[in-house]
Amino acid sequence: MRLERSIAAFARARRVIAGGVNSPVRALGSVGLSPVFMKSGTGAMLYDLDGHEYVDYVMSWGALLLGHAYPAVTRAVANAAARGTSFGTPTETESELAETIVSMMPSIERLRFVSSGTEATISAVRLARGFTRRPKIVKFAGCYHGHGDSFLIAAGSGALTHGIPDSPGVTDGVARDTIVLPFNDPAAAQRSFEAEGDAIAAVIVEPYPGNMGLVLPEPHYLRTLRELCTASGALLIFDEVMSGFRVARGGAQAREGIVPDLTTLGKVIGGGLPVAAFGGRADVMAYLSPEGPVYQAGTLSGNPIAMAAGLAVLGAVAADATLYPRLEATAAALCDGLGEVLRRHHIPHHCTRAGAMFSIFFTPEPVRDLEGARKSDRALFAKYFGAMLDRGIYLAPSPFETNFLSAAHTASDVERTLAAADASLATLVATA
Repeated sequence: MRLERSIAAFARARRVIAGGVNSPVRALGSVGLSPVFMKSGTGAMLYDLDGHEYVDYVMSWGALLLGHAYPAVTRAVANAAARGTSFGTPTETESELAETIVSMMPSIERLRFVSSGTEATISAVRLARGFTRRPKIVKFAGCYHGHGDSFLIAAGSGALTHGIPDSPGVTDGVARDTIVLPFNDPAAAQRSFEAEGDAIAAVIVEPYPGNMGLVLPEPHYLRTLRELCTASGALLIFDEVMSGFRVARGGAQAREGIVPDLTTLGKVIGGGLPVAAFGGRADVMAYLSPEGPVYQAGTLSGNPIAMAAGLAVLGAVAADATLYPRLEATAAALCDGLGEVLRRHHIPHHCTRAGAMFSIFFTPEPVRDLEGARKSDRALFAKYFGAMLDRGIYLAPSPFETNFLSAAHTASDVERTLAAADASLATLVATA
């Protein structure tokens, strides 16, 4: 595949943008390639500067539940922009979107909008510390909650992909107040609370970790975390920036039947615009300024264009009772088909799927934590990614990231993807 215009665009970007990209994983360095610069997207498809077409399984890292340029969203954005791009004052649209989210996710009684998932998680942890008057938080190795200092200790996502899970600039004091545990290890969580429960303000966890690849919780694990937090007076924070409204109408917490104290949201609620939120119990949220003593603010929080996009997406979700069953069926067909292709070519693998999220690890053992994810064959993944890209399939460019389907993906897209995987693996096996 010829990517001259993308290569030239990257050279230009490197002269003025740090690293040439505005988020590290976009550089494609972990798969040994130069980034592909996109020009447009429609439905399930992306189009690059060189005119190539791709079936997209990144979907703006999960944000585009309904697909690229969904008509109701683009209309809402255009109409809102015509009225003004930002006011720095409250608008009724903020309340309307908040009411919609509260109605769809019962654990959230009040919320506050911010502009990024990182901002949401940082704010939720600060609020938990202020509410409990305790200093420590518990996080899990391989879970990624944005680039706040507390979260870049045994982090997932781009930090893991690029080999820097402990970023320079994170102080010893922050590290001392962050307890890192292995995911899916209830005994480790129990020991931690026995030793330091009186100092733990919160446990923050992705209920479906998607930043070391998609790793699913084992039965009763999330229930154990809920029980430990309740018994100790700590808050349970579900980071559903990725899974919220993507795996179910009420997020992973609805699928698992667990009620967190606080939830962070992003991705889907912005419909492709920079929107996130954190919310939960009314008594906890009442600690936020101006009502309470915990300070948090943002000039562009509740931006009217972003609110309009979110309303359009969640309005479509609420109106379509068949949406999530259709997404589940499409994802199942794709993952089952990929499993058959991989077995046909005798490639050791482990597939995980939740709703419209999926990952393939090139390892024969089930992956239950970061240690298991690290055993995936990264060299094979890089070759597989490149071969699929050449055949018009755009996957998440790291074995430690999750892939996403949208409502726009069709059976034809699945068939095209399976054919590309069959041809890619045949070539890789033949040249091994």
